[in-house]
Amino acid sequence: MLHDHDRNKKYYKGIRAAVSRIKARGERVVVLDIGTGTGLLSMMAVTAGADFCYAVEVFKPMAEAAQSIVKKNNFSDKIKIINKHSSDVTVGPDGDMQEQANLLITELFDTELIGEGALPSYEHAHQHLVKAGCEAVPHRATVYAQLVESELLWRWAQLEPVEVEGARLVPPPAVGRCPGAHSVCDIQLSQVSPTSFTPLSPLCTMFSVDFSKPVSSAFQSHSTSFVAQSGGRAQVVLSWWDLDMDPSGTIVCSMAPSWMYPQPTMAPWRDHWMQSVYFLPVETQVAEQEELSLTVCHDDYSLWYNLQSHSLQDVRAKTPQSRPSCTCQAHLVWNRPRFGELNDRQRTVSYIAALRSVLAEDRVCLSVSDGSLLPVFAHMLGAKKVFSLENSRMSKQVIEEVLEANSVKGGVELLEIRPEQLTSQDLGGEQISVLLGEPYFSTSLLPWHSLFFWYCRTALAGLLRPDATILPCSASLHVVAVEFQDLWRIRAACGTCEGFDVSPMDEMVQRSLDFRESREAEPHPLWEYPCRALTQSAALMTFDFTQCVPEQPISSRGSLPFIRIGRCHGVALWMEYHLTDDVTVSGGLTQPISEQGTCEWSRHRKQGVYFLRSAWDSSGDGGAAVSYSFTFEPSLGDIKMDFSISDQ
Repeated sequence: MLHDHDRNKKYYKGIRAAVSRIKARGERVVVLDIGTGTGLLSMMAVTAGADFCYAVEVFKPMAEAAQSIVKKNNFSDKIKIINKHSSDVTVGPDGDMQEQANLLITELFDTELIGEGALPSYEHAHQHLVKAGCEAVPHRATVYAQLVESELLWRWAQLEPVEVEGARLVPPPAVGRCPGAHSVCDIQLSQVSPTSFTPLSPLCTMFSVDFSKPVSSAFQSHSTSFVAQSGGRAQVVLSWWDLDMDPSGTIVCSMAPSWMYPQPTMAPWRDHWMQSVYFLPVETQVAEQEELSLTVCHDDYSLWYNLQSHSLQDVRAKTPQSRPSCTCQAHLVWNRPRFGELNDRQRTVSYIAALRSVLAEDRVCLSVSDGSLLPVFAHMLGAKKVFSLENSRMSKQVIEEVLEANSVKGGVELLEIRPEQLTSQDLGGEQISVLLGEPYFSTSLLPWHSLFFWYCRTALAGLLRPDATILPCSASLHVVAVEFQDLWRIRAACGTCEGFDVSPMDEMVQRSLDFRESREAEPHPLWEYPCRALTQSAALMTFDFTQCVPEQPISSRGSLPFIRIGRCHGVALWMEYHLTDDVTVSGGLTQPISEQGTCEWSRHRKQGVYFLRSAWDSSGDGGAAVSYSFTFEPSLGDIKMDFSISDQ
């Protein structure tokens, strides 16, 4: 966030204007800065002429960093850091604040605007901490929304039918009727092409909040009417917000995706604030020129949307719209990327082709993956008997409902048993001839955490026939060195920010990176964070699932020469699963790297990112390379890695 120069500049401009307005009234400027973080906004206020600032920060390490930064910039006599939640701050001779403030500065916003508790914090501040008629920076927030049809986005909310050998696997009716998960889906909408959705409404202004006046955190709803500009299926609401830093709205900080700008490349970088995707409770067919009403409701922490036909608007407006919540269990078992993965037709075709090649009428199958449709596919493809290990009762219930919806209840025997606890008796004395896995486990964070399948295969070895087929038969770990367009900023030192020395913040971050865990890879959905390959991709390690997990570590060393000019920020890592000798499914790159180094990433799974301590400028002539060292530790179930730059 400190790297967002446009945000910082507009806050600074808004603060200077607010301080000037108060001074023009002949008043002292006393600032309350809630969620001060580094103390940046308080230092801006003092520099602009504020007489005193009370800077509130609840997170102790951050408050300590702010104290150091304020001292380093010689503002200790004008800024008091208060390490409390703002609702615990007191005012009075013996209180945290000697007097109420007349300038309220905050940055309490998340992707959904109010998800970090902005409304309760503002409500309390106006009741107890600031004077009536105070100035506020930002002065106002406005929420915008657009109704769209999008097959791509809708696949993240509903299970689609699947064709299996001429038969149609349909989702349970309860899933289709379910309004879905209540939490917002926050993504980088700039990375969702406008060609992947059809706008059904104009961009609608839904509501505004004036932060200079008392704010309520109670339930509210706001509706806007419009005429459908196109016919189609109303499925999804895209939403974002703007901040007006001044009352006149001349200093605007916008969260709009880049494709809303006349020139998308001119949009300011702002990945730390994403945009919101809301899935309507029910898909509705709308006609062009139909009169509609879109309603947004919010409580103290979240928003949700409903669509009404104009003729029904008055009737429905009398009834408060309840916050959507999952009633089918599926949205609790499968997160949104998982829905997208289950609905990926090409991926499904690959699994069905692989299953078809290994199944026969005498085959007994056991599936080990969380909430997977593979055992259902295996039954539909004619396996003699299919068992599936489910990690939870809820997951088991969802798959049971899938079976029942397709009139094959009992076709798969679902067992809520851990692999190491499974016995021959649980399998009715059957030996397993095909062990299946996607693999997918809901607890996996990094790509190689799905190697848990290998440990399950090892635990089940005594129940497998000697000639048992393992699907996937192996997996491989892949790597490519990359230049990030923007993601590098989350690790880059700030040094000086808008003229203020924030190096104590850099030092705090660096100390956290000195822990071993922070020197390893971290998960990121790279389809949302563009990068360019500077080396070829390579398979570093292969894991043979036809064999049990070895007792000894598996190591790999080598190097990747730079073949493109650019600045290397780190490497991207992913797994590929070899279902059979001929069928592979990737959790990373979905297309070959282009000649320019463009990478296309899976939208369903996160990739691993290992950031170099210092970026490296590549000349692209092969004279330098990324050297790597990997060790898979069977006893830990994890991979230790190290990267460095070396001369060739």
